[in-house]
Amino acid sequence: MTVVALDAGQVLDRAGELAELLVDTVDGGASVGFLAPLDRAEALAWWQGRVAGVAAGELAVWAAYEGARLVGTVSLAFPDKPNSRHRAELVKLMVHREARGRGLGRLLLDTAERAAVAAGVTLLHLDTETDSPAEHLYRTAGWTRLGAIPDYAASPAGVLRPTTIYYKQVGVAAVVGGLAGG
Repeated sequence: MTVVALDAGQVLDRAGELAELLVDTVDGGASVGFLAPLDRAEALAWWQGRVAGVAAGELAVWAAYEGARLVGTVSLAFPDKPNSRHRAELVKLMVHREARGRGLGRLLLDTAERAAVAAGVTLLHLDTETDSPAEHLYRTAGWTRLGAIPDYAASPAGVLRPTTIYYKQVGVAAVVGGLAGG
């Protein structure tokens, strides 16, 4: 597996591959903001809509490849407010159904966490569907469960489901927090 950071041009060039991954993720039941069945054109337009954010530095995108095949992605969304430059949101961690169970989700998560630290981020946060397989990944990777919000978003099947909020201190904040707590 190879994980590479994508610039705006690469996101645009690879939007078709990224769209196929998004369709597979939604068809597989993952709640990533879309209802099933997800039309490929809608998925393509969604990825094309991310290009400006990548170009502006508001969004960082990584793609995981197995050979020449795109099998996963993860992104970090950076806030635009001056009082929140120390944090980022982990978004759209997706692994193709055929590539699951081989540690790719953990590799993508680790990649995003390391990149966050390199960018000076000290706090990460995310939300994920409560009781989804992703919760196990986040818990075992040291993320802290904050709580759940009922009926937060519709699942791909259109059923309202709760979401769980997680956070993780990284970089200097993680070290200082660990020293203060220990």
